[in-house]
Amino acid sequence: MIPALRRLPEAPGLVEQEGYFVVHAPRQTGKTTALRALAEELTAKGDYAALHFSCEVGEAAEDQTAAQLGILEEIRRRAGIALPPEHGPPPWPTVSGGNLLAPALTAWAQACPRPLVLFFDEIDALVGRSRTSVLHQLRAGFNDRPAGFPASVALCGLRSVRDYKAASGGDPARLGSASPFNIVLKSLRLGDFSPAEVRELYGQYTADTGQEFTGDAVDRVLDYTRGQPWLVNALAREIVEEMAVPVSRPVTVAHVDEAKERLILARATHLDSLAARLVEPRVRRVIEPVITGEITADDDFDTTYDDDVAYLIDLGLLAPVKEPTVANPIYREVIVRVLGASTERVIVADPRAFVQPDGRLDFSLVLHEFAGFWRQHADVLVHGGAYHEAAAQLVFMAYLHRVINGGGHIDREYGVGRGRIDLAIRWPYLDLAGKRRWQREAIELKVWRTRKGDPTAEGLRQLDAYLARLDLDHGTLVVFDQRRDAPSPAERTHLTDTHTPSGRPVTFLHA
Repeated sequence: MIPALRRLPEAPGLVEQEGYFVVHAPRQTGKTTALRALAEELTAKGDYAALHFSCEVGEAAEDQTAAQLGILEEIRRRAGIALPPEHGPPPWPTVSGGNLLAPALTAWAQACPRPLVLFFDEIDALVGRSRTSVLHQLRAGFNDRPAGFPASVALCGLRSVRDYKAASGGDPARLGSASPFNIVLKSLRLGDFSPAEVRELYGQYTADTGQEFTGDAVDRVLDYTRGQPWLVNALAREIVEEMAVPVSRPVTVAHVDEAKERLILARATHLDSLAARLVEPRVRRVIEPVITGEITADDDFDTTYDDDVAYLIDLGLLAPVKEPTVANPIYREVIVRVLGASTERVIVADPRAFVQPDGRLDFSLVLHEFAGFWRQHADVLVHGGAYHEAAAQLVFMAYLHRVINGGGHIDREYGVGRGRIDLAIRWPYLDLAGKRRWQREAIELKVWRTRKGDPTAEGLRQLDAYLARLDLDHGTLVVFDQRRDAPSPAERTHLTDTHTPSGRPVTFLHA
């Protein structure tokens, strides 16, 4: 375990300043663990009565009064576990009206011999009026701290303070003086593990068991996860528990690759919950240009776009960087697999038919068979689903995934501004000496849209650079002709041979 307090180094100082602050991060990143540890440490030092509790009990409440009663019951339950009796809450006062929380916290602050510090975890489980009421009551009591109200409060959840405003029915662009959020001193984002922390975490396991993760294996974990805590732990757990690699053997890159595939195919709860977000309109409007790599005429970038990007960062789907970028390669793969799943179900190609007698992948046959599939089904598949602008690329990737089917690996690179999707296939086979080798294929996907020029020349230049980076001497360029006046898929789809500007041979699929 990475020491929890190391992950929130600013929090103790904010408590000392009697600050009200926000802690936000995607699910399964360690918020609860860190906050519980912080509450325990603050109480143990003797300066505060600090309590962590969850607001999830209010999620299913019928109204705001029921939600507040549920929270107060949870506070009493957690205080009975985590605080000395003399620091626990007194009987809650009987009050009329719907504001129950503020009078209760006032009574507790007045009765407690120490300043109160409260961590409202899962605050975004509350919705609508329930959340608005809780936040307004915290705002109303703020000026009475520390003798008559909690000295310090942290609101903990997925979202930053701006999204609390939006979710409560307000305008996140207008945080005026009447806002219940203008008392917040700071918004802290719990970050991902650093490379050093991942190595430390895996090193602890090695010290406990003697089983080593090779340096290359840890590097592969870092590449796949970018330090996302749930993924870092889930990959290791998949390897040592589900795959049950013997303790006497080191964990290798091959084990990490297999664990990654197993996690994605199993659609673990964490990955499934992220995938479910893809159908939300505010998610689609950000993710679709990321997949296609370009901004189209249909993309809507109004004043709420930046808030939607921030929302996806808070969910963990995007990395907290300037350009919208999927947070890590595993999420990048999950996104396109989920969006292409309906297409993959109608593909009847037998993966075994594409494996040659020597074990190599007959990639030329893959392209020819896809061309036939595209001629027959393109019109239906491209116009179905929510992600219209990315439909052609998603169909191609779904076809590849059906063919590869766990026998090899597909590495995907896409993002806003790239103007393309780069795919690298790694296919294992045995050479004549029985040694494992890797067949590698590189593909560049481009789209020819209405009112834009033919992207073939640009695609060949981009493919040239991609092949140079991969140290390959041949590649494939696929251009999907999505112009409104383009010939039918049956007429336009064909395969030819060409070359990159530097002379590398290319198979060109015009689709």
